[in-house]
Amino acid sequence: MSLTRLKGGTLYDPANGVNGEKRDIYFLDGRIVDNAKGETIAPDRDFDANGMVVMAGGIDLHSHIGGGKTNLSRLLLPEDHRDDPRAVPDRPNEGRYMRLPSCGTCAPGTLAAGYRYAEMGYTAAFEPAMIASNARHAHLEMGDTPIIDHGAYVMMGNDELFLQMLAANEDFERLRDYVGWTIDSSKALGVKVVNPGGISAFKFNQRSLDVDERHVHYGITPRDVLKTLTRALTDLRVPHPLHVHASNLGVPGNLESTIRTMDTAEGLPIHLTHIQFHSYGTEGPRKFSSGARAIAEAVNARPNVTIDVGQIIFGQTVTASGDTMMQFKNAPMARPRKWVLGDIECDAGCGVVPFKYREQSFVNALQWIIGLEIFLLVDDPWRVSMTTDHPNGAPFTSYPHLIRLLMDKSFRDAQLDTLQADAKTASALSEITREFSLYDIAIITRAGPAKLLGLTDRGHLGAGAAADIAVYRDDADRERMFTSPAYVFKDGALIARDGTLLATPTGGIHYVSPEYDRAIEKRVRDYAQANLATRFENIAIGDDEICACCNGGRLLPVACFAASGG
Repeated sequence: MSLTRLKGGTLYDPANGVNGEKRDIYFLDGRIVDNAKGETIAPDRDFDANGMVVMAGGIDLHSHIGGGKTNLSRLLLPEDHRDDPRAVPDRPNEGRYMRLPSCGTCAPGTLAAGYRYAEMGYTAAFEPAMIASNARHAHLEMGDTPIIDHGAYVMMGNDELFLQMLAANEDFERLRDYVGWTIDSSKALGVKVVNPGGISAFKFNQRSLDVDERHVHYGITPRDVLKTLTRALTDLRVPHPLHVHASNLGVPGNLESTIRTMDTAEGLPIHLTHIQFHSYGTEGPRKFSSGARAIAEAVNARPNVTIDVGQIIFGQTVTASGDTMMQFKNAPMARPRKWVLGDIECDAGCGVVPFKYREQSFVNALQWIIGLEIFLLVDDPWRVSMTTDHPNGAPFTSYPHLIRLLMDKSFRDAQLDTLQADAKTASALSEITREFSLYDIAIITRAGPAKLLGLTDRGHLGAGAAADIAVYRDDADRERMFTSPAYVFKDGALIARDGTLLATPTGGIHYVSPEYDRAIEKRVRDYAQANLATRFENIAIGDDEICACCNGGRLLPVACFAASGG
């Protein structure tokens, strides 16, 4: 590949401490190279970035883009695809996506998802809830999503074998090895736990399970699950901490159990996802209030805790979650009135419920407020990642709007003024003066997620990094600015210009391969033979197969931490 120079851009590269400096960037063979190369080798191609903002490609660490629940979401809302203006042009055979059959906004199909991420300057996205018994399906869907690199966190903590071993007080080392085997066999990047123990408890007609409440059948508590998984991942030296969908999602008063969930890690790394849905108090006449300040203070006081927000944005979406307990509870609120619950191999489940967030709903308005309050009240942007829990809080295409809300207080206040009156009165959002800088945005959308996932060559613009680069025309309207970058490069190739795609390369797959005692395979084999439809020999996904699943995409293994820590 020829040497390319991106000339005169203003760089925001927090991983390397670069804050608004005008510099040239050179890249060769898909990698950023030292600028000194340009003094001895004339660039073969120049791109003028004068007056433009340059960042690494965006990284979405929590977006439901692959797996059974995602496909159910697409199938459940055919009207979303039919009505998408990008798929229904005024004249026949014209249209941005050539009449793709699955290109809705709420749950776009694989092709549309890859295109839209790239058009916004994103170059990687990660599926947060891959069921082990459905891992091939998830990888096939992600592999069919063009351009962006991807990976997934495998769900544990509700699967029958794990709970049986935990309830029987089997040695921690065996549980740890089972976690390692599950990650390795499913080609995962980490582990996610959804409503720890609660999905399983729902199968025994237990309708809630708090942090220290005992599972009606197994006798274990969510705390037991969280402590075991957090310790296991630390022992296995997996870079990404346990990815936790905490107990009591959406329940007023859940802020207390959320803080107790943080403390189950006992100082070890832990990541609480879509924390907005777990930050509710019970104050006021409606017994529903913002717990954002208490949650932010708890995060600020616990350096081992990282979060993503799960911001809601008003409008139609579809909620897709492994939390069948909560999705069953939410089913009566479905808009439109249809929903699906499912389960696979007693491994984990999913619930799909369409939903419309409304500005004049007190609860929805306060949810919007709470998410923004958390963003603005957590001190360290390195410990907060920007998500909407796509599509649960909003489609990922809402990110430019969310960036403007965080960067522009006057815009934020104007939006607040349009909301349900009681929610506005109950809010302290108007009193918060903080505005995110471009440097902050680069942290929460690029550098921070890359660091949290262990992606040492992504999320920054230093020498040796992948040449995944987004170049934006500086614009006071940050929503417009971040919607259509002037240039987007993926592995050094220009793939989009001013919001128009120019190329659709195949993305690669990130995963980890932790070391563990393979003697655990006998335990898994015996369980599979007695209980599962799938033969043990067919469970693990090999390197050749994962490459085939991903349409020939490159394997991008992520190194585990060294034994001395990291």
